[in-house]
Amino acid sequence: MAGWGEVDQSSHLGAGLAAEPSSEGRRTMLAALERLSPRELERMVLPRLSDPASQEEARLPSRAASAPVARRVVLTVLQSWGLHPLLEVGELLTAELVANAVRHTGGRTIGLRLLRRPGWLRVEVRDSSRSLPCLIVADPGAGCGNGLLLVDTLADRWGADLLPRGKGVWFELRVRERLT
Repeated sequence: MAGWGEVDQSSHLGAGLAAEPSSEGRRTMLAALERLSPRELERMVLPRLSDPASQEEARLPSRAASAPVARRVVLTVLQSWGLHPLLEVGELLTAELVANAVRHTGGRTIGLRLLRRPGWLRVEVRDSSRSLPCLIVADPGAGCGNGLLLVDTLADRWGADLLPRGKGVWFELRVRERLT
């Protein structure tokens, strides 16, 4: 996988075109991505994230409408993986990370990754900002400012990793494996 902002044809519209799209080509792909409806986005990114062995990242436009898309995608993927006990918390925490990426960064796209390994599920949201998130305590009754506190409270682990061009903010949930 390419670092954030580097060319990774598997996660761009127009995958399989020129190996190194021009600046104009990237602008065209971003414009096409931004024109997609939420349902079209969902249909486009779901196949990339459904394979538990995949390391793929799906790109979404950095807009408020991407949060419900990401939530639905995470719900669908977790259901397909049989992780029903994690549906509610996975959906909620994904929405928080996507909302933070949209609200606090200036990029045109965000990335969404779901990684499954024995005993753990990781959901990661990537953006083009290198500013790391910080956990704050908002005033009681404040309409915003509690997202990372929610992540800190409900996730088994969470953190942020600096990438060559941006960062990834992630949470992990412990998966209770069934004994057969």
